[in-house]
Amino acid sequence: MMGWLAPRFWGLLIAVTGLAICLWQWPQGWDWRAGALLFAAMLALGISDLRSKRHSLLRNYPIFGHLRRMFEAVRPMLRQYLVEGDQEEVPFSFEQRSIVYQRAKQQRETRPFGTELSVYADGYEWINHSMRPSELDSHDFRVPVGGPQCARPYLASVFNISAMSFGSLSPNAIHALNEGARRGGFYHDTGEGSISPYHREGGGDLVWELGSGYFGACDKAGVFSAAKFAEKAVLDQVKMIEIKLSQGAKPGHGGVLPAAKVSAEIARTRGVPMGEDCISPARHSAFDSPEGLLHFVAQLRELSGGKPVGFKLAIGHPWEWFGIAKAMLSTGIKPDFIVVDGGEGGTGAAPMEFADHVGVPMREGLMLVHNTLVGLNLRDQIRIGAAGKIVTAFDVARTLAIGADWCNAARGFMFALGCIQSQACHTDHCPTGVATQDPKRWRALDVTDKAERVKNFHQNTLRALKELIAAAGLNHPGELGPEHIIQRVSAKQIRSLAGLYEYLRPGELLESTPSHSVFQRFWSDARADSFDPPVGVAELRWSKGV
Repeated sequence: MMGWLAPRFWGLLIAVTGLAICLWQWPQGWDWRAGALLFAAMLALGISDLRSKRHSLLRNYPIFGHLRRMFEAVRPMLRQYLVEGDQEEVPFSFEQRSIVYQRAKQQRETRPFGTELSVYADGYEWINHSMRPSELDSHDFRVPVGGPQCARPYLASVFNISAMSFGSLSPNAIHALNEGARRGGFYHDTGEGSISPYHREGGGDLVWELGSGYFGACDKAGVFSAAKFAEKAVLDQVKMIEIKLSQGAKPGHGGVLPAAKVSAEIARTRGVPMGEDCISPARHSAFDSPEGLLHFVAQLRELSGGKPVGFKLAIGHPWEWFGIAKAMLSTGIKPDFIVVDGGEGGTGAAPMEFADHVGVPMREGLMLVHNTLVGLNLRDQIRIGAAGKIVTAFDVARTLAIGADWCNAARGFMFALGCIQSQACHTDHCPTGVATQDPKRWRALDVTDKAERVKNFHQNTLRALKELIAAAGLNHPGELGPEHIIQRVSAKQIRSLAGLYEYLRPGELLESTPSHSVFQRFWSDARADSFDPPVGVAELRWSKGV
């Protein structure tokens, strides 16, 4: 009934009225003339909105419809700083981010007045302490990595930088991470983007990750080159080789770096041509079976001069992992380590369905891998790393208690670099210069200062871990077991992780059918020579008409 006087057209009415008044007052000075230009621009925007065929909201609400976009743009910041609670993890809570910033900047990290956590809420966890705490001299906890088939074992820290590629992170971010790793004496995983000059400048220990694109070790993306691999693998700075089977944030999903983003520097680093899409396939071409994977492990170990070689995976179909475990027995080839990545892991960009609903969470995946190796009497020969939202010393302690030997963190070290969780990693507009290739942004990140913060975060986290270990009466994090971590399952019941989860006995898979349900269902039919599903699963598909 109101026509052009309806509230949804008030933006246009304001523009027209303001322009008329400013034009009437035009001779009075530049203030009125500037106002006229402003209202003219608003009017032009409103007319453009009325003619829009792509946005019905703007046609119905000219000018005012743009306010929605503005509020959407600032919503993450408003939520993070004004709305969300200190413990609300989206994906990391204010308290989690704060402890990283404080440790990185060597600021006071103690808390007054008591815990803000609800200790009677389901899921609350703690570590039991001892009446006779230990006295520990050092927080430099180390884990030897390298089984009987490895000629050059590596002594790894229990806390390291997880895989983040050059291209995903900026040059200065990579440089600062590696320099921090050198100062702190821990390793830096390259991510699947290969070893860039910025990984080399700091001189810190590297774990070279080889994904399905084989970047840095390929003639073209997706085609492995033994000769090019050997050139880099023998570098003294490269301490271990990690085959990436899948990552937690988007397992089973490949990736494409568009040709426009393949700069000359990225092309040189990855060993791919400029002007072409850089494709990371969803699956490997160097092997197509569990036994093939282990033969590839043996090949890389030989080409690297006997360095530890392992693989990283997010657990998916359990029979595929069981097939790999059986292939260790059939081939006699053992990886030196396995890194379990959880579905809660981070990435620069992933489809929503993959980030939210694909991949087993880290704790369950870690327990499955640990249980399998224990059941095959292989656990003492193969080390296990784990990654997935690890930022505090308690996160490390809980993960080691479940079954890991060491932990990796990616976003925690990004916070140490200055990341503010703006969640703009995929836009190339990172406000702190961490996850961008825009020189105007990443040059603002000071390598010397941020490298020191990376080192501080690592060292202070391990100091806190030392205090936890000492309070529990232990002498090394490797002594932690599931009996040390307690979880509340209801208002009146608590369980240790040893009582909450089912663990296999040493050698149980070699002796009899285990009681654990997932092993009962899939272990006997898993194949060392194929990733294909067991007979029962295939029959179920046929019965459904698939």
